Formats: sequence, structure tokens, C-alpha cells
Amino acid sequence: MKLCGLQKTTLLDFPGHVAATIFLGGCNFRCPFCHNSGLIGSEAKSQFSEEEILSFLRKRKGILEGVCITGGEPTLSEDLEPFIRKIRELGYLIKLDTNGYRPEVLKSLVLNGLVDYVAMDIKAGRENYSRAAGVENIKIKDIEESAAFLLGGALPFEFRTTAVKGIHSLRDFVDMGEWLAGCPHYYLQNYLDSDQVLCPGYQPFSREELDSFLNVLKLHIPNAMLRGVD
Repeated sequence: MKLCGLQKTTLLDFPGHVAATIFLGGCNFRCPFCHNSGLIGSEAKSQFSEEEILSFLRKRKGILEGVCITGGEPTLSEDLEPFIRKIRELGYLIKLDTNGYRPEVLKSLVLNGLVDYVAMDIKAGRENYSRAAGVENIKIKDIEESAAFLLGGALPFEFRTTAVKGIHSLRDFVDMGEWLAGCPHYYLQNYLDSDQVLCPGYQPFSREELDSFLNVLKLHIPNAMLRGVD
């Protein structure tokens, strides 16, 4: 397991809870708009030992309520389940960020009671998924399996999409609305450029364009919202 980063306190990442965020290295996607590009390849290096992370969490008991585990893609780490068990033994709630491409791991963690909240990235409409994820011949059925599992109501969750001009169009949001109909929590985020982006040069959408996407989503997901947009 590559423990590549630690955000010691966040009020935003785990809804309703004061939390820390742990960043794991490695990813099975190569989203061109990824803003954590330093975490996705084999060059990602551990910055912390497991004991250093656990020691920090022991000291913050009573201050922090939860731990967010993100990446990269956490479900690639073979040691993820025992690592989560150790954190839970300290009394923490767990939020998992995932791209949903390993539904068997997601299901196992949830059904074994090791996760309290899941945030799953929905990269694009299904016909456009390979381009958005940077993976040729993507197995969209694996994504659909994870989404269907969460929609089944096993635990609190959210879907979220980062809208990127040059990758997404209105057609994506028409499909996502129909596909994810009835989702209780869906967030549409706008692309933000940075020097950490895997493939620089993309642009954000205007507020008017985002509103048009949101209106299409709301036809099937009435609670869809913009996040991080003034």
C-alpha cells in the first residue's frame, strides 16, 4: 500500500463530520483532467508508514470523527481491508472515494461493515466513458455494477461528476440522468486547471453551461446540485 499523502483535517470531504484524508497511490484510470496526477502512476511513492498514520489517528481521537480514504484509486490496494479494520478499531467512521471499477472490492467492504459512506466518481455518459477515464475498451458493466449496488441503498453515498469542456457535452448529462435516476445525492463539479493536471489545456464550463447540464440531470435526479461553484 502506498500511503502518499495525509490531510490532517477537513470539514468538507466527509459530509457532516470532521475528518482526516489519506491519499493512496496507484490508479487504474488515466483521466486526462485528473488533478492528482502524481498519485496515479508507478512513480507514486509512499510518504508515510502505516504506523505513522495510525499513530496520528490515535492522537486525534476525540477531535476527528472520520477518515476519508482517497487516491489514486484505493480499491487497488491489496492491504486496504486490513488497513480500514485497524482504523475502525480506533473508533473512526470511514468514507471511501472510488471510481467504481472494482465492484467486487466495493461490495466486500460495504457488506462487511467497513465503510460508512461512499463517494463514487461518475466520469461521463456511458458512450463517452473510455475517453473520460483515459482507458480504451473500458468495461462499462463494472461501473454500472458499482453504481447499481450503491443505488440499492446499502449505505449513504454520493455520485459526482467533474464537467470538463472538451470532454463532456449535453449528451453525457442526458445519459447520466437516465442511468442514475433517483440518486439521492449527485454533485456536478466544474473543472479547475492546475499544474497537477495529467493533460493540461482543458477548460471549465461557464455557469450558464453548468446550469443547463444541471437542468437536464434534474429531470431524473431532482436533488442534483452544483458543488464548488459560486
